[in-house]
Amino acid sequence: MELPGLGQPCSASSCRRLDFLPLKCDACEEVFCKDHITYDQHKCTSSYKKDVQVPVCPLCNTPIPVRRGEMPDVVVGAHMDRDCKYNPAQHKERIFTNKCLKSGCKRKEMMKLVCDQCHGNFCIKHRHPLDHDCKGGGRPISKAGYAAIMRASKSNVKFTGSSTVSNGLLQHNGCRQ
Repeated sequence: MELPGLGQPCSASSCRRLDFLPLKCDACEEVFCKDHITYDQHKCTSSYKKDVQVPVCPLCNTPIPVRRGEMPDVVVGAHMDRDCKYNPAQHKERIFTNKCLKSGCKRKEMMKLVCDQCHGNFCIKHRHPLDHDCKGGGRPISKAGYAAIMRASKSNVKFTGSSTVSNGLLQHNGCRQ
């Protein structure tokens, strides 16, 4: 060998590759190749010294101060045992918050069911315009019913009998084109 003093072997026990550009871990100060330099790749036991993160309590959502050299899991566990202000009875979230606007109905739903015509919020039982006596935009008819009325009212259709519109439906005795 021409240059026997150059390079150092990787400190990872599974690798031990001779690396001519070795990298030194800033936490454990051991030498690694480019494939094992990160804390996770060489399972660094001193990574908590350099890995600066502010853990948050999963119960009360407050940041927990951690000093250098302390294990974050231990500090958060100690906070949960002693200092945590979480009270499950106080933090009960309401799910059913959307009250039905139909008079006499006291039901609440998880999501809003808004009427397209009067823009009121109703329960599943009263969500259709006919079920809550909708006064929003004239008579409550579906889009298909409205399209049928528009087709029937065009000038190219000639009626031989009488036709009436009741409850949003076009009724006629006979038609021919």
